[in-house]
Amino acid sequence: MSWTARVLVTATLLSAAAAAASPNSTSPHPGHLLAKLSQWREDYLSEAASQAGTGSVRRNTVLAWILSFLAASVSSAGGVGGGSLFLPILNLVAGLSLKRATSYSSFMVTGGAVSNVLYNLLCTRGLIDYDIALLFQPCLLLGVSLGVVCNVMFPEWLITALFSLFLAFCTAKTWRAGVKIWRTETVAARHDHKVPLLIGGGLPMPGQVGGEGSLGGGSVNGGSTAGDRPRFPLKDIAVLLVVWLSFFLLHVFIGDKHGKGVIKIKPCGIAYWLVTIFQVPFAVAFTAYIVYAKRNKQGRHDDEDGKEPNSFVTKTETLPPLALPLAAFVTGSLSGLFGIGGGLLLNPVLLQIGIPPQTAAATSSFMVLFCASMSMVQFILLGMEGIGEAAVYAGICFVASLTGVILIARAVKKSGRVSMIVFLVTAIMALSTVIVTCFGALDVWTQYIGGAYMGFKLPC
Repeated sequence: MSWTARVLVTATLLSAAAAAASPNSTSPHPGHLLAKLSQWREDYLSEAASQAGTGSVRRNTVLAWILSFLAASVSSAGGVGGGSLFLPILNLVAGLSLKRATSYSSFMVTGGAVSNVLYNLLCTRGLIDYDIALLFQPCLLLGVSLGVVCNVMFPEWLITALFSLFLAFCTAKTWRAGVKIWRTETVAARHDHKVPLLIGGGLPMPGQVGGEGSLGGGSVNGGSTAGDRPRFPLKDIAVLLVVWLSFFLLHVFIGDKHGKGVIKIKPCGIAYWLVTIFQVPFAVAFTAYIVYAKRNKQGRHDDEDGKEPNSFVTKTETLPPLALPLAAFVTGSLSGLFGIGGGLLLNPVLLQIGIPPQTAAATSSFMVLFCASMSMVQFILLGMEGIGEAAVYAGICFVASLTGVILIARAVKKSGRVSMIVFLVTAIMALSTVIVTCFGALDVWTQYIGGAYMGFKLPC
């Protein structure tokens, strides 16, 4: 029996046991607990809103800063955006409404991603796989747009259930990948602890020199100098910026579901759907160009003697040509459906296709920067409130992310075990599963007792 079947059977048995319990039992009814918790949450948010205009820094705000620092440092070290941890902190601790917490979270994820990417660019060159980022980005952004539409149509209870099951599945798969890597590292260490640990299909970790396991220096073959570091791919960055700008302009034209945008487009009108559908040829054209350019690039590499093949071919040559774009589209769709930045799903996907943990974490943070910054700029253009306070949270996450990345890099260098990154991602996903399930159950219960419509809705 698979683990998912076991979870469902266990949940069914627990539900049956609860239904069969004596009505005279002294145990509080779950519905009463949810109702009390929901009432406490509403009272807390109301009190926080009334005190927000006093201008003084409240104790719960300071506590939210501290928790955000811890969440950002842990999330950044694992290459995860951290939005699933930021939202509960902002909503339950800082007392912000869920709408404002969502806009603040985009600032925080962007701040953390900027810090992470700058560190990887300046201190650990070679960890970010720009080829994978290029292939992922267009279809990832297209998937997010589709996921947002599905988010509007699907009922809250279905989104919560799907998200909880999917996170549980990814947590189990990532844990197994971490255990496999740990065992590989243990076998390699027993033979010779100075030999670079090989993972991800026998590939040495980027930046490992000889047996030092150092981050950010040399080639994967060992014994290199700083001159062997890969050059900064200006052309790839330019293509990524063009993709980002193109999708950003389309989203700005569309506006939000209330029709609020830079230009006036009637929600769900002809122009609205034309602009929305126009994202499909954009994504297909960009993906086709990127695949064609990479094939030509590899052809030139193969014709030259004494040069290593690029990372894209080394890591993904066994995959079908459309495997990465399809994985990106599915990841983006789930991110838009569940309302998260994508880092929580990107890292496990990269790990499952055989990308080494350090490269997966760095590449995931790089892609999260583009997704989160797009949301952040959209919130600003749509006139969000509290930009100054959101900037404070972003600054905290910037410093925290840098701290987390440095600490995990030193820990990996000292221990020689990159599997700790995989276990860190697993822990974050497990915590997110618990938070999402509890939060979702509370919101669904509130809607249920309030008589809200619990079925599917039209996109407009």
